[in-house]
Amino acid sequence: MNWGEAARILALGLPNTVVITLGAFAIGLVLGLPLALARLSRWSALNGPATIFIEIVRGIPPLAWIFVTFYGVGKVVGRLDPVFTAIASLGFVAIAYMAEIYRAALQSVSPGQLAAGRAIGLGDGSVLVHILLPQAAVLAIPSAATYCIGLLKESALASVIGAGEITYRAMLLTDRTLHGLDVFAIAAVLYVALSVPLAIFARWAGRRFGAHFRRRTA
Repeated sequence: MNWGEAARILALGLPNTVVITLGAFAIGLVLGLPLALARLSRWSALNGPATIFIEIVRGIPPLAWIFVTFYGVGKVVGRLDPVFTAIASLGFVAIAYMAEIYRAALQSVSPGQLAAGRAIGLGDGSVLVHILLPQAAVLAIPSAATYCIGLLKESALASVIGAGEITYRAMLLTDRTLHGLDVFAIAAVLYVALSVPLAIFARWAGRRFGAHFRRRTA
């Protein structure tokens, strides 16, 4: 087997892998916050359904959500694009996981911050936006980055519906060459090449935003 040619073929799956990972992560990043706030609400009409949603979604494997979307929803609305299905399915799961990351970060902020904000005349909404959320965002960066790396690995699940990402192409190439060990070794290198920059960025962002916030509150 020609390793260079194999690497070229697998690299064709990089765009879909990146699109699926970042697309799903973006959905969780945006929609996870309101879900986390609902989960922390004192109103049972909000925190009850939010808690149930989070527990159910996290309790079902991501692969099952992919099948439900592709075969279940697809049967109703018509055949779905595999990449779109992967983004929607993993993004749906990401909402629940990011909500828990946001919740943990918000609960890690000192309760005295809320009291201090109220003491200077700020309403709860202003305290949340200007004091609690910036601190929680800094605290959430490491966990969010770790989850994003996990999503990168979970994007391989999209291979079962033919999404054309790295793992799908590795499976096709293995069937063609019967060199599964070599092919998936190359695929592993590609996944590492994607995940390492994410880890480096997470450390950089944590330091950068943390220093920025400390200057603002000094």
